[in-house]
Amino acid sequence: MKLRNLIIAVATIGILTACGEKKTQSMVIETEVPERPEGQTDMLGFAAEPLDTVRVGFIGLGMRGPEAVERFTYIPGAKVVAICDLDSARVEDTQKRLDKLNYPRAAAYYGDAEAWKKLVERDDLDLVYIATDWKTHAPMGLYAMENGKHVAIEVPAATSLEEIWDLVNTSERTRKHCMMLENCVYDFFELNTLNMAQQGLFGEILHTEGSYIHNLKEFWGEYWNNWRMDFNREHRGDVYPTHGFGPACQLLDIHRGDKINTLVAMDTKAVGGPAYIKETTGKEPESFANGDHTMTMMRTENGKTIHIQHDVMNPRPYSRMYQLTGTKGFANKYPRSGYAFEPEQMDSTVVPDYENLSAHTWISDEQQEALTKKYTHPIITEVGSMAKEVGGHGGMDFIMDYRLVYCLRNGLPLDMDVYDLAEWSAMAPLSAISIENGSAPVAFPDFTRGGWNKIKGYRHAYKK
Repeated sequence: MKLRNLIIAVATIGILTACGEKKTQSMVIETEVPERPEGQTDMLGFAAEPLDTVRVGFIGLGMRGPEAVERFTYIPGAKVVAICDLDSARVEDTQKRLDKLNYPRAAAYYGDAEAWKKLVERDDLDLVYIATDWKTHAPMGLYAMENGKHVAIEVPAATSLEEIWDLVNTSERTRKHCMMLENCVYDFFELNTLNMAQQGLFGEILHTEGSYIHNLKEFWGEYWNNWRMDFNREHRGDVYPTHGFGPACQLLDIHRGDKINTLVAMDTKAVGGPAYIKETTGKEPESFANGDHTMTMMRTENGKTIHIQHDVMNPRPYSRMYQLTGTKGFANKYPRSGYAFEPEQMDSTVVPDYENLSAHTWISDEQQEALTKKYTHPIITEVGSMAKEVGGHGGMDFIMDYRLVYCLRNGLPLDMDVYDLAEWSAMAPLSAISIENGSAPVAFPDFTRGGWNKIKGYRHAYKK
């Protein structure tokens, strides 16, 4: 029996027993937190030995990989050593990118479905950067750590609780970083708002929201072998949560003073996916698991809440929502970027005309410009201009890669650790468990195994 099915079966028995003994007991589906293997310790605050040069191998040169390879050529102290893809044409196209930059060609691996293993086994790599389809993320990351490499994995890094625990355990055992490549935590609005939050402008943050609302109809055909539509056809729940979930968790210091306790999810019926398949193949699919729109609510140990949505099927404007509600202020990015504050939170050193602030309305464009200037995040101050020049979703991709290399070179904890990877990826299988059990509450595993309060507050690390 698969772990997820075992979790559901055991939990259901527990619920029925609890109902028989005490009708008022909360019916929460429990999820297993396996004991940490003997001899292992957590990776909280872990910093590896500094690397003078970070030598990188890239696996996957489809929609994300080639741009990543190019970005790394601009990062001080990074070296592109090897690249790999099933398709030799993609490998050659990426080599031509390097040619145009007058950068040495990388060692090339292609054709054989196991070629990526040869790349991983090289003894001149420090970091393996994985940008393949979702199902291959975890196996490749595990193999890379087992072969002594740090690993950075595109989102989501894993698709099941079994894979997530394997990544956590392997990172702890090998003492290798395992980071998920969540770029949206580095977008300019998100970083600046996080800086404001960390300096107390919003008071106590009580609620955060995020989403991935992006009509993919014009993009479905670009995914190799139709893998992304097939994944939605086969899996239920919020299968792609991390772009909205990651920034929401950072605002709430998740596993750095707080932890998520319970999750509840529900979805609409499936319409867009089956319609697309019929339109492109002429045949009705026999089944389609995922609903068009998924909503997930979570509650934390400290009484905070998180709301995440997913919809890639319907004609809605792109949105990651990104919203926070605090006791003294409010921030929102989509569809309107702006802030609102209690008047006492501001003064003339922060924004002009602060006397006329009202918590019921947005601050003015002039006030927002002044606020952003005062609270520009130090990372943006350091590298924001270069990020905009190099590019990658407006520069956030470059900041993500830059910070990864910066931390590895300086022997610092990474901005996102393996427990961020675990928590943000876990929402997919956990939301499926909730939906498949009538939107029942599901216990959110503590992937730190009790260490969630060890670090007080989320912060980026900097060299002294």
